[in-house]
Amino acid sequence: MARSLDRLLTYAEGRQLSEDQLRALQLEMDEAGGAAAVLHEFREGLQRAIERVRAIAPESFAEPRGVGRKMLPTTVAGLLIHCAEHTQRHSGQMVTTVKVVRG
Repeated sequence: MARSLDRLLTYAEGRQLSEDQLRALQLEMDEAGGAAAVLHEFREGLQRAIERVRAIAPESFAEPRGVGRKMLPTTVAGLLIHCAEHTQRHSGQMVTTVKVVRG
């Protein structure tokens, strides 16, 4: 969740992904170093995302943005909405997973 928010907010800020972000994307399905490391990355990533969202001026919401190498068209507001939807989806997945694991 934190890495996808980082990528979406990068596009909302009008930038393209860095080499570090692309490398992290390729490694997302690899082992992350255990639960403590994943939780730390999650907490840090959400805190940074909150700060970045708060820094986006409402006046920029209608500004056009391109996503990915194909520069798929959207707006700052469209990306912020997608951040909320994406986070909600993954939060639901986490809750469901915990319920299944706990039985």
